[in-house]
Amino acid sequence: MPLIEVTTFKNELSAEQSELLIERITQSVTETTSEKLREVTWVIIKEVNDSQWGVGGKALTLADVKSLIDG
Repeated sequence: MPLIEVTTFKNELSAEQSELLIERITQSVTETTSEKLREVTWVIIKEVNDSQWGVGGKALTLADVKSLIDG
């Protein structure tokens, strides 16, 4: 029974994006292993509040991450 945990900032993903992410992760697991695992593959999306996630010694916010993505 695969269990995949994805951690994102709170409100980073819309409900539609979460559903698509779960669908695609499950699809990837079954393509890589066995279709038999589809019904027992768990995907959990955990949300973290701003400033409770850091990199390089600096606490980040969702705005910081979006700024990194946008370049």
